[in-house]
Amino acid sequence: MRIICPVKRVPDTAADKKIDESTWTVDRDASEPVLNANDEWAIEEAMRIKERTDDTEVVALNMGPDSAQQIIRKALSYGLDGALQVTDEQIEGSDALATARVLAKALEGESFDLVLMGNQSSDARTTLVPAMLAEFLGLPALTFAKYLEVDGDQVLAHRETASGHVAVKATAPAVVSVVEAINEPRYPSFKGIMAAKKKPLEQRDLATLGLDASEVGQQGASTKVVDISPKPPKEAGQKVEDDGSGQVGAQSLVEWLAEQKLV
Repeated sequence: MRIICPVKRVPDTAADKKIDESTWTVDRDASEPVLNANDEWAIEEAMRIKERTDDTEVVALNMGPDSAQQIIRKALSYGLDGALQVTDEQIEGSDALATARVLAKALEGESFDLVLMGNQSSDARTTLVPAMLAEFLGLPALTFAKYLEVDGDQVLAHRETASGHVAVKATAPAVVSVVEAINEPRYPSFKGIMAAKKKPLEQRDLATLGLDASEVGQQGASTKVVDISPKPPKEAGQKVEDDGSGQVGAQSLVEWLAEQKLV
């Protein structure tokens, strides 16, 4: 079995985000880059499949600049076997559709049974790429999986919904995206961290993939940000004082709720 795990370099989720006003995109150098947390759930699930299935190879797939190799090595430290990176200056600013197009092109000619990925990235949160990637590849899409079972070429997923889950099944190869509830990711071992430095990492550019620059980046984007407004400052709350009886405060609270049309 061969599993592909797309991984993304994102700004630290705990840091303040800054926007490059010349491009209306996130300034990725304004904070320390990290491995997208959602991808760690996919990596953990892939490693669990690898540990219980003989002759299984897990490969990371990244689309990003050379500096993204830091997070690729982080992904490899979990025990993955190797990595493939698409890196080209022209891909900067790609939207979800262009990203899916590049990833799909990178997988042309590659043999695999599963593409196992996080359901979204912490910097964009569109949740669109997994389904778009499956469409480009012409494969089944099992998205928002909170449980995954692989038996030969049969893939069963419990798809998380607002009211519970739906069991969906497909025949591999397939694209699967997972949610946080699926597992608890392990910590990389020191041995894994050291081994990651020597694992194979293949790089390809747009020319190698057969993609034109007009199909990717901001020039190939199907969506465009036209304006960004900062989050409004938090307004001061209203303090209700009571005389100790509880009646004054309760009455003031009821009046405020009525004023806000909440009761």
